[in-house]
Amino acid sequence: MTQQIVHDPKFEIDIEGALKPWDKDTITTEEIAALGGWDASQGVILVDLQDNTERNLQPGEVVKLRPGIGFSKKVRFQRGQS
Repeated sequence: MTQQIVHDPKFEIDIEGALKPWDKDTITTEEIAALGGWDASQGVILVDLQDNTERNLQPGEVVKLRPGIGFSKKVRFQRGQS
């Protein structure tokens, strides 16, 4: 009988308020978007909850994971007609 080892994920990544399991110490912009369920062309914002800052991630950028960060889709605003 083969015994399967089950382990908890290394990280839980906060993507727009939903916690997603992740096993690596780093994550790319494209991996974040895929976990969040949107296309990377919509953009990804890194939110640092420790110092309350945000910044847009570049395509292919690799983020070192640590406590206190989350991710969201880039919010786009458009001028309405009057």
